Amino acid sequence: MDNQLGTERVIIFDTTLRDGEQCPGATLNVDEKLAIARQLARLGVDVIEAGFAFASPGDFEAVTRVAKEVGTIDGPIVCSLARAIKADIKAAAEALKPAAKGRIHTFISTSDIHLEYQLKKSKAEVLAIAEEMVAYAKSFMDDVEFSTMDATRTDPEYLYQVLERAIAAGATTINIPDTVGYTTPSEFGALIRGIKENVPNIDCAIISVHGHNDIGLAVANFLEAVKNGARQLECAVNGIGERAGNTALEEIVMALHVRRQYFNPFLGRPAESEAPLTNIDTREIYRTSRLVSNLTGMLVQPNKAIVGANAFAHESGIHQDGILKNKLTYEIMDAESIGLTNNQIVLGKHSGRHAFSSRLQELGFNLSETELNKAFLRFKDLADKKKDISDWDLEAIVNDEIKTTPEVFHLELVQVSCGDCTRPTATVTLRTQDGEELTDAAIGTGPVDAIYKAINRVVNVPNQLIEFSVQSVTAGIDAIGEVTIRLRYEDKVYSGHAANTDIIVASAQAYVNALNRLYAALQHQQQRDRSLA
Repeated sequence: MDNQLGTERVIIFDTTLRDGEQCPGATLNVDEKLAIARQLARLGVDVIEAGFAFASPGDFEAVTRVAKEVGTIDGPIVCSLARAIKADIKAAAEALKPAAKGRIHTFISTSDIHLEYQLKKSKAEVLAIAEEMVAYAKSFMDDVEFSTMDATRTDPEYLYQVLERAIAAGATTINIPDTVGYTTPSEFGALIRGIKENVPNIDCAIISVHGHNDIGLAVANFLEAVKNGARQLECAVNGIGERAGNTALEEIVMALHVRRQYFNPFLGRPAESEAPLTNIDTREIYRTSRLVSNLTGMLVQPNKAIVGANAFAHESGIHQDGILKNKLTYEIMDAESIGLTNNQIVLGKHSGRHAFSSRLQELGFNLSETELNKAFLRFKDLADKKKDISDWDLEAIVNDEIKTTPEVFHLELVQVSCGDCTRPTATVTLRTQDGEELTDAAIGTGPVDAIYKAINRVVNVPNQLIEFSVQSVTAGIDAIGEVTIRLRYEDKVYSGHAANTDIIVASAQAYVNALNRLYAALQHQQQRDRSLA
């Protein structure tokens, strides 16, 4: 094990594509996972947990694609989750084969409540399983991580035993999850300290932590864990994940960045050292946040720390006066440190394809020729409607154009008639994959409601609209509006996202995008059912 890696800096383990994706409505397809994985590599994360290979054919494919295309020799470690079951571990090993640096992450519950009600096994049985399955994972690759699920509600003495056996069997990282977001900072710090003091072979493994934000303490818990010896932090972009979400990557990274003089001594560094505590390129944080938000359909709340729209906004006169005199009066970090530019105008209607392509590359987009052509046409169309086009506008239209949702239905036309003395009416035309055009009209309580009712008449799949949101990308009357919607069908949630200067058109496109996701999922399920029949 690299001792320097384990003691002098903090390893960032990103689980956006695994635990983050488990957030209702955040389901990603393989191409979307790949796009996020590429950005995570640019961000500088040390480990990408690409999925749960055994969970589904889609997850297996996603892990394999990320392993092959992002898991290069100079790229991050690519990891797959696996229960402490041979079939899971074998699937993870198979999916990770293309990675230059692969990791199997296997886990089993250890708390009394999980053992009694979920596993229905004794402590002795779980101890034996942990040891055997870590050794089995080790037979496939050297890098093995072992997690004790619900560790914060596990009897500490039993936890020490399980961890000692797992490390002896070959685990190079041992992970302590706060699975249900139950612990507090002082308790979590004490737990990590107890592991350091009571697991005899702990120096042979890196201590990792995994947190959930159920009572809003995930980041605070992690900081206390770092002070007590944890050197790997498992987190997700924008804090997405089950229930209240995972520990937010951007928050924990910037906390360590802004307060590194405070944390330096805990990592054996001189207090005055300016060296970063992680490998993260903080200037990629905002772009990563936007990409994850767009592809998952999970909006970032305006007052969200670090990446929220209001994170660097100052309305109070006293604050504004101080900021104008010296930014440090009311800002503890520079907006540019997370990649948030001053929204400088870069392109207009006379800009050519080369300038457009070059700017997209500077913004971190690597588009295929087809994607570039589609995005350039959207740019030219936007330039005719909007005099000045900012980086944020470019990000919005490019993310909108390179969506990887299968187009079962393509929006051909949307027209609305509304006003204070008329009943809102919408007409829509959709084109199917076979080229058939379907047109219908409907009346609604408003223009968007009328559009959705007309689309439902064409598509004819029962669904429940559970969220509709419109956000302005930039200021001004000609701003692009981003629409995000979420639909529920049976027990699953599907998101749709679209951007346009016309929010009525964006609303229609977002709805069609969500329906396309729904249809793709239904078709995939039907194919699986036929293959099993």
